Amino acid sequence: MKRIPILPSIVVLVAVGIMIGLGIWQLQRAIWKEGLLARYATAKALPTMAFPSVPDSRSEELLFRRAGAFCLSVTKWNARAGENRAGEPGWRHLADCRRGGAEGPGMLVDMGWSTTADAPAWKGGQVNGVIAPDSRRRIMLVSDIAAPGLQPSAPPTPAQIPNNHRAYAWQWFLFAATALTIYAIALRRRIRQRSS
Repeated sequence: MKRIPILPSIVVLVAVGIMIGLGIWQLQRAIWKEGLLARYATAKALPTMAFPSVPDSRSEELLFRRAGAFCLSVTKWNARAGENRAGEPGWRHLADCRRGGAEGPGMLVDMGWSTTADAPAWKGGQVNGVIAPDSRRRIMLVSDIAAPGLQPSAPPTPAQIPNNHRAYAWQWFLFAATALTIYAIALRRRIRQRSS
């Protein structure tokens, strides 16, 4: 029997073990994400709540719930790429709102959509809408009613949150199988060369 190289075999087996572990971890993440998306799907049936004063790590649990808050004044506008309810591309107009000293740092509100990035004239007021994810502030409020001169932005939906963990899991399992196959072919060649 030809001798199998120990160190390369250990390296390959450790790498394959890590890849399988990552695949199993992605399957666990898929189950977690499916539960989260199911909870988000039922969020719109929950009672309307006050928009949180200070978004924190628990804010993710509030996504897609209906909420309301009062914007005392707009401190800054910014425009981001987005769509209206008809799916047309354009600009979403986000207002940084002051809520008062006792109510925390403020809130971010999507006040509507237009074809230009020019800031609307809206100065503040009561806002009712849906809590949506935001990469910078964790959450924002997407207003049901657009500011004057704007159209309502496309409402947030759990369908916008990707759940590709199962695909990642199969990718890791495929990498592990490929690594084992390549190593088995290399071993066979090595054994043939030594025997000839």
